[in-house]
Order: sequence, then C-alpha cells, then structure tokens
Amino acid sequence: MSTSSWIDAPLLGFDTETTGTNVASDRIVTVALVHSVGPGRENETVATWLIDPEMDIPEPAQRVHGISTEHARAHGMKGAEALDEVASMIADALAKDIPLVAFNISFDLAILENELTRLGLPTLTQRLGHDIAPVIDGLVIDRGVDRYRKGKRTLTDVLAHFGIEQDGRLHTADVDVSATLDVVRAIAAKYPKVAGSTLEELHREQTGWHRRWAEGMNEWLTKKGKTPDVSTTWPL
Repeated sequence: MSTSSWIDAPLLGFDTETTGTNVASDRIVTVALVHSVGPGRENETVATWLIDPEMDIPEPAQRVHGISTEHARAHGMKGAEALDEVASMIADALAKDIPLVAFNISFDLAILENELTRLGLPTLTQRLGHDIAPVIDGLVIDRGVDRYRKGKRTLTDVLAHFGIEQDGRLHTADVDVSATLDVVRAIAAKYPKVAGSTLEELHREQTGWHRRWAEGMNEWLTKKGKTPDVSTTWPL
C-alpha cells in the first residue's frame, strides 16, 4: 500500500476577515493564502491582502480582526484588484489538484463568490468550469470524525482539543490559516482513515458529514421554534 497521503503534498490554506457575517451584504477586509508543503511555519509561504471594503467596518468586526475603517481606507487595495488576484491563485491551485483548506470554508467561499459577482469578475466556479474542489474543511472533518464531542468548535476550541499551541493573534487571517493547517494535520494524524482517503473521497465524505450535521441543526432549530435555515449543501 502506498504511504503517501494528501497531507504530505502541497496544501493551500485560505481565510478571510470581513465587515460582518452576512455573506450577501458584507465585504472582505483581509485575505490570507498560505501555501504549505509540510508541517511547520518554515514550510509555509504566506500571501496576504488588505482591502478597502468601501464601507464602514462596524465596531464588532473591528474588535475581532483589529482593522479600522481608517486603516483599510488608507492602506487597502481596491477590492476588484485584490480579489481577482486571490481568485486566480485559488483557481490555479485547484486546477493542479492542490486542495483549498479552511475552517468553516462555506463562509469564506460564499462571501468571495458574492464579492467577485458584485465586482463584475468571474467567480471561482466560473474560472474552474466546475464545482469548487478539492476542498478540506477542518471544522467539517472534526464534526464528522468526532461527532458526539461536547462543547463548542470554534478554531480556538478545536486547537485546545488537539493541544496545539497558538503562535500569534487569532483572527488575523494568516494566523488563522496556519492554525487551521495545524488542526487538519492533527486530525489526519489521529484518524488514519482521513489521511488514507483520496482528495476525491474526502471531498465526498465531507459533503455527507456536513449534510448530516446541518439536518440535525435544522431539526434542533425547528424544535426551538426557530427558522431551520442551515444550508445542507457544502462547500457552497
């Protein structure tokens, strides 16, 4: 049996920081893409973009990522220029079967696709000519392999669960990406089935894991008298 796994091949980590959590109306403020060819920061190449969202960054969002409206306005790139670069780099990687890795990737992909559409640029899906794949989502895999674990599953919580020391300020896009890559490596080390899957198998598995989780969430919301509005499709 071959011992090589996708975890030993190049990965492209991805994260955005935004003006808020509404993928339809909020804007991207920073993006990080981290090209990783093995564990450890010395094996990572980091590219980051600071973008002027051309709207005020609300106080709660500023508290999360530390970027003020004034700073973004003074130092940020135009959204169209920055996001065209980002989308090109992601599309190039996916075309070479380098997986896109994130934590709760549905949010980052949805806001990116919406921003590209708003700016009149081709979306990732259009650039690829097919669905966005292969994708690896640390959150979806963690929920899939350890379904009944109690407690929250923020990136901070999952890092703590795996005993991973954090070396920087979380909610800085590039630090979040490096942390997510650490989480994915830790999951692959603990669950040989994950490491042993092909990217295609793992993508399909995550689609199922996400659907199962989303259906459970929607049942719970219905029981609580709330709107069952969690999308069952993944990654978009």
